[in-house]
Amino acid sequence: MAGSDDFWVKFWGVRGSFPRPGKSMLKYGGNTSCLEVRCGEHLLIFDAGTGLFPLGKELDEAGPVAANVFFTHTHFDHICGMPFFQPAFNSKSRFELWAGHLLPDLTLAEAVADMMKEPLFPVPPEVFKAKVAFHDFSAGETIEPEPGIVLRTAPLNHPNGATGYRIEYAGGSICYITDTEHVPGELDQTILDLVAGTDVFIYDATYTEAEYPEFAGWGHSTWQEAVRLADAAGVGTLVIFHHAPEHGDDEMDAIAAAAEKARPGTLVAREGMVLAP
Repeated sequence: MAGSDDFWVKFWGVRGSFPRPGKSMLKYGGNTSCLEVRCGEHLLIFDAGTGLFPLGKELDEAGPVAANVFFTHTHFDHICGMPFFQPAFNSKSRFELWAGHLLPDLTLAEAVADMMKEPLFPVPPEVFKAKVAFHDFSAGETIEPEPGIVLRTAPLNHPNGATGYRIEYAGGSICYITDTEHVPGELDQTILDLVAGTDVFIYDATYTEAEYPEFAGWGHSTWQEAVRLADAAGVGTLVIFHHAPEHGDDEMDAIAAAAEKARPGTLVAREGMVLAP
């Protein structure tokens, strides 16, 4: 599905937990979470996994960048692309970085600094030449990062916390709900309220229901739960996301076929895929 000129999302990283290069990952991709969302002239980036590197290369070729970067949370697979984001080294670029899960004990600036600190990394965030501002909020707040763009947020069920986002622009909506764990037999009312009637619903479907019991408590969900939530919330297009590193192209093809049967029109996220509400 091709995006419109005004409002669309492009997937640059769709894998969960850690990146998986290799021949068995070519169709869906092996980079970890990163989405590019365009709202007219404005650029929003969601998560900074290894998918941020190829996005950064493309953006850098066009010159200085101005963007809002929203983190669902700061586990390593969602932030490890940040030190290698080429536009951050352009003194004419500007970035506003946001997180809704760290207060009151920590800030996003502190979390990024801790990642880019010896002995884990050789240089600190001060190496960035771009103008970078950090913003902390509490999941559940509504944010208006640019004129005409509204982000509604909600807390997710994930170790150390995470934030779900609903992006509203020009009469359309995209919901990005990843790194959340369901309670078997119960639909998450917080998620239902956030995604109700959305055009595009991107959801953490790391496991199948057969696999889930082995990983209970790890903070992730299933594609079957995604279908149940999508049906109950009356969403448009469901997109399965945050693929398990163990799931190669063959496994993802099987999941795609089963999900299509369960809810026709369901998509499995692939690197390079573009969707519009």
